[in-house]
Amino acid sequence: MINRHSPGSTRRLTLGADKGYDSADFVAELRRMVVSPHVAQKARHSAIDGRTTQHPGYALSQRRRKKIEEPFGWAKTVGGMVQTVHRSLERVRAQFTMTMAACNPARLPKFLAA
Repeated sequence: MINRHSPGSTRRLTLGADKGYDSADFVAELRRMVVSPHVAQKARHSAIDGRTTQHPGYALSQRRRKKIEEPFGWAKTVGGMVQTVHRSLERVRAQFTMTMAACNPARLPKFLAA
């Protein structure tokens, strides 16, 4: 999807990713493509420097990334999606759909309290 972005466009793209993508070659390739790397920083030897982290958009991107990843963490710990017992793609897809559907009512009291 990033390759479809034209570098000459007036709107700058950002790409959010987890710590696994915090490598010098990946970050350099994003910058070459005129895409801001909103990659979570590793504790040591991070390729993300102050050019990126000083912007308020980086902190916002990291908060949004956390909200997106929370249901997947719930699905792995509570929903049993760490290791599926099903063999076919259709059955795994159905298990994932049911697990994520169950995640929504589990989060509902938190949303109603806000």
